[in-house]
Amino acid sequence: MRGVRLMLDYLKPQTLLNEHDVAHTIAVFGGTRIPEPAVAQRAAAELGAAAAAKPRDAELQRRRDIARHVVANSRYYDVARQFGRLVGTCGDKAIGGRIMVMTGGGPGIMEAANRGTCDVGARSIGLNIALPHEQYPNPYVSPDLCFRFRYFAMRKLHFLLRARALVAFPGGFGTMDELFEVLTLSQTRKMRPVPVILVGESYWRRAFDADFLMAEGMIEPEDRDLFWYAETAEEIWRDILLWYELKGEPLLPSDVADEFCRPP
Repeated sequence: MRGVRLMLDYLKPQTLLNEHDVAHTIAVFGGTRIPEPAVAQRAAAELGAAAAAKPRDAELQRRRDIARHVVANSRYYDVARQFGRLVGTCGDKAIGGRIMVMTGGGPGIMEAANRGTCDVGARSIGLNIALPHEQYPNPYVSPDLCFRFRYFAMRKLHFLLRARALVAFPGGFGTMDELFEVLTLSQTRKMRPVPVILVGESYWRRAFDADFLMAEGMIEPEDRDLFWYAETAEEIWRDILLWYELKGEPLLPSDVADEFCRPP
C-alpha cells in the first residue's frame, strides 16, 4: 500500500492549498530548540543557579554554557516572528494568488514564524511529520492548513512546489538538510533558483564555510552566489521582493511592495 500512502501524502496538501488559492509560499526553517527570549533567559537563570551550587559538576557547567548560547540565539525568535508579520500582512495582496509562510509546523523558529502571521490575523501553513519522538504542531499554524506527513520525500516536495524563497535561521541537522537540498537542486538546475537567505551571518559562517569549499575547488564561484545573509526581518523581506522585481516577476503590486508591507 506504499503507493497509495505516497499518493495521499501528495494529494491532500495539494488539494487544500489549491482550494485556499495559495500560489506562493515562503519556506522558513530553523532550530526547534530556540525558544522566545523570556523562556531562554529563565532556563539559563535556573541552570546558572544550579551550576553555581555545584561548581564541580561538569555536566551542569556544560548545560549552563549551552543555555547561555541559546539565550544569545533567542533573538532570532523575534526576527522570525517579525518576518511572519511582514509576510502575513501581504498575504492577500500577492500577484496571482495568496502568499503564505510555510514552516515545518514544529516549535522554536517555526513556531515564531507561524506566530507572527497569527499576530496580524493572517493564515500560515505547517508541514508536520510523524517521527519516533512525536513532533506536535505548534498552536499558531492555521488548523485547516496543518498537515502531517508520513514520508519526508513528500514533505520536501510540498516545501518547494510553491516556494518563492527559502529563509534559513540558525538550526541543526534538519535545517541543514533543507538548506542543502535547495542549494543542490538550484545548483543542478533541477528547480529554478529562488532566493536563499541565511539569517545570522556570524552563525552561518561558522556552521557552513562556503568560501572554504570554493577555495578547495569543491564548488564553483557562481555556486557561492546561490545564497546570501541577512539580519533583520525587514532586510529579508526587502531582499526577496527586490529579487523578484529585478527578475521581472514581482510578487506584489508596486504600490504595496514599496512599503515592504510593514504592519502597524
